[in-house]
Amino acid sequence: MNSEPIIKASGLRVGYDGREVLHGLEFEILRGETIVIIGGSGSGKSTLLRTLLGLEKPASGEVRIKGVDITRAGDHDMDAIRKRIGIAFQGGALIGSLTVGENIALPLLEHTSLEPSTIEVMVRIKLEQVGLSGFEHYNPSQLSGGMKKRAAFARAMALDPEILFFDEPSAGLDPITAAGIDDLILSLKKAYTLTMVVVTHELASAFLIADRMILLDRGNIAAIGPVGEVRDSQHPRVRQFLDRIADSTQDDEVDHMRMFTEGIG
Repeated sequence: MNSEPIIKASGLRVGYDGREVLHGLEFEILRGETIVIIGGSGSGKSTLLRTLLGLEKPASGEVRIKGVDITRAGDHDMDAIRKRIGIAFQGGALIGSLTVGENIALPLLEHTSLEPSTIEVMVRIKLEQVGLSGFEHYNPSQLSGGMKKRAAFARAMALDPEILFFDEPSAGLDPITAAGIDDLILSLKKAYTLTMVVVTHELASAFLIADRMILLDRGNIAAIGPVGEVRDSQHPRVRQFLDRIADSTQDDEVDHMRMFTEGIG
């Protein structure tokens, strides 16, 4: 693993409607590592992911991807960055009117001048990489939940990105299918020089696939470091999350629910 940071967040503050959600976050993601962002509902995981993708503008601070501050980058620089990242959204976000193969081909059609025959070959390669060989002519509605996740992974990898973002890759899956998704992430990690950023609330998956972890608590970093360090942390809020201890007051529960329903968790 290279010690050079490929993503760096400095003084990152993000809010909605006058309410700050992320409180001056500082961290680096190293080239070639898998970092998992965990935390409860309302902790700021989704907001952080959207900010790292350039979908949310921070009130202050910066996010640098490959040295480019995406919070202030122009369209040309952002287009260049977006070609180097892949995103697998929580629900797959496959376009229902297109076949699986057409979904995977879409980034190649938009961002390259490759011949259709070459794109067809690349689509088959990407499907093989995620264990879906032969499914290019299927519609997304014909796939199971786990297969949709795999197809989304294939589309995220279409442009051979340097950075892959995963949003809750195991959400909504049964334990056996979720284990298969974990194994797929591990196989991709082993086969390719990729930086992976995974947002999840699934602790078993997080501890299995991560090199390092960031545990968010109410918009702050409660713990960051290698898996063993986070697992052994004695920080009260870290222990509460890892040991699955409920908040002691009703006010805390109501506050977490309000943040969750406002869509910032």
